[in-house]
Amino acid sequence: MSGNVVVSECRTPAERRQFITFQWEIYKGNPYWVPPLVSERMAFYDKSKNPFFAHSDAALFIARCDGRIVGTIAAIVNNRHNEFHHERTGFFGGFETVDDFQVASALFDAARDWVKARGMNVLRGPATLSLNDECGLLIDGFDSEPMVLMPYNPPYYVRLVERYGFKKAMDLWAWWVSSDTARKVIGDRLERLAQLIEKRGRFTLRTADFRRLPQEVQALKAVYASESGAWRENWGHVPMTDQELEHVVNNLKQFADPDFILIAEAQGKPIGIAVALPNVNRPLRKAYPNPKTPEWWTLLKFLYYRRKLVNSVRVILAGVLKEYRGLGIEALMMLRILQTSIRKGYIGGEMSWILETNDAMNRVIEQTGARVYKTYRMYDLSIG
Repeated sequence: MSGNVVVSECRTPAERRQFITFQWEIYKGNPYWVPPLVSERMAFYDKSKNPFFAHSDAALFIARCDGRIVGTIAAIVNNRHNEFHHERTGFFGGFETVDDFQVASALFDAARDWVKARGMNVLRGPATLSLNDECGLLIDGFDSEPMVLMPYNPPYYVRLVERYGFKKAMDLWAWWVSSDTARKVIGDRLERLAQLIEKRGRFTLRTADFRRLPQEVQALKAVYASESGAWRENWGHVPMTDQELEHVVNNLKQFADPDFILIAEAQGKPIGIAVALPNVNRPLRKAYPNPKTPEWWTLLKFLYYRRKLVNSVRVILAGVLKEYRGLGIEALMMLRILQTSIRKGYIGGEMSWILETNDAMNRVIEQTGARVYKTYRMYDLSIG
C-alpha cells in the first residue's frame, strides 16, 4: 500500500461507530456475509452495557492510510479466562482489513503491544470478545452464509494472519446434517433405541417453558456453571458470570424457539441441556442492515422475512453433567432436535462449534449422519 499506515485507538462513540461500519466496505458485494445491526454492535462494545467489561477490558483500533480507514482490530484482556486457565493470554477480535499485509501487520502490532503492556505473553484469536461470543477464523467453506452467531471472513484473512506468524491453536468444527439424511438415520430403529436410553437412564427430557424463564435460567446455570459442568474441561471454556448469562438469555429469547431448548432432568434436577436456535441469519441478510438505512425499516423487513425464510437451525450447545455422561443423553437430545427440525419443515441443521479434540461429542454428532462442512481456526502468537 502506498502511503503510511497509521493506527489509532477509538476514544469516542463516533469512532466506535466508524470501527463497526468499516465492515460494509470489506464485504461490499459479498453474497454470503450477514451484516449486523449497528445498534447491537454499538451496545456490544459499550463498556457500560456489556457485562464482559465488569471483569475484563478491551481497546478498539482503526488503521488509516491517507485519512481513509483501511482496517480495524480489537485487543482484549479477558481476566476470567486467565484466572480460570492460569494463563497470561491476550486476545484479538474485530479484525477486518483490506488485502494488504502492511495494514494487517500494523493492526496486529497494535493489538500485540496493547496486551503485552498488560502482562500477556500470548496473543490468541480471533475472539470477539471471548469464546462465548463469535470466535474463530473461517479457513474453509466460504461458499455459504454463516449460521446465526457464527462469523464469516474473506479467504485472504488466513494468509495475512499466518504470514504475521500466528500458529494454529485449535480448530472448531461446524457439522451439517440435512433433514433428508436425518430422516434416514433416525428411522424407527433409532427412535426405539432413544426410548430405551431414556428408560434405562431414568431421566426425563422436556422442552423449555418461557413462562418460567427465571427457573429455566437456573437450570442452565446448574448444568453450565457447576463444578461438574458439561463444558468445564473444554479447551478455552470460561463460565459466564450470572450477569453475562442473563444478558445472553435476554438477547436470545427474542428469536429463540422453546421447542429447540431441551432440558434433561433426573429426580427433578437438571442434568443436561441442549439449545438450538432458528437460523435468523437468512432473513437478516435479506433485510440487509446498513448504516445508511434507518434501523426501524430494517427491523420491519427482518420481521417480514423471518416468517418466510427461516428454514434451518443451529445447535449452539449440548452437554450433560459429568456424572451422567455415557448414558446416551447427548444422543437423545440431538435426536429430538433433529426430529423437531424435520417436523417444522426445515432443510437441516448445523451443530457448532465443536472442538476438534472433543471426540465424545464428535462421535455423537457423526452418528446423526452429519459431516464437517466448515472449519474455524483459533491462532496463537507468542509475544513473551
